[in-house]
Amino acid sequence: MSRVKSPSGQRKIGGFSLMELMIVVAIVGILGSIAYPSYLNQVTQSRRTDAQAVLMEAAQFMERFYTENNRYDQDTAGTAVALPAQLQESPRDAGTKSYDITVQASTASTYTLQATPKNGQTGDGFIQITNTFAKGWDSDNSGALSAAEQTWSQH
Repeated sequence: MSRVKSPSGQRKIGGFSLMELMIVVAIVGILGSIAYPSYLNQVTQSRRTDAQAVLMEAAQFMERFYTENNRYDQDTAGTAVALPAQLQESPRDAGTKSYDITVQASTASTYTLQATPKNGQTGDGFIQITNTFAKGWDSDNSGALSAAEQTWSQH
C-alpha cells in the first residue's frame, strides 16, 4: 500500500494493485498444494500408530487371558475368547473410528489379532500381531502380507 500526493496537494491512499493480490494468491495456493498432502499423510500415519497401540493392548489382554485359562481360544468354561469393547476399535476415544480390531484366528496355543481400516483410513491395509509378537502391515493393501511387510515400519 502506498501514499500518493495528488497534483492538488491532497493525499490519496492507494490500495494493493491487482497484480500484487494475484501474486499473493498464487503463493498461498502453491504453499497449500504442498502442505495439504503432507498433512493428510501425517493424519494417516497417526491413525495407524494409534491402531498399533490398541493392537498391543489387545495382545496384552490375550496374554492375560492365557495366564488365567492356559489357552488363547477359550476360557475354562469353554466360552470363546472375545476382546473387551474398548479394544475393538481404534481410536479408543470418542473420535471417528479408523480401525476395527478383531481376533483373526486363535487356537489353544496361538492367536492373530488384526486391525482392519475403515472410514477415512480405508485403503491403508490391515495391521496384525501374533502371539509371538510378530508384526505385519499390508502396506500395499493387497490383502496378504509379503516378506517385506512383516513389520509395522513404513516401506
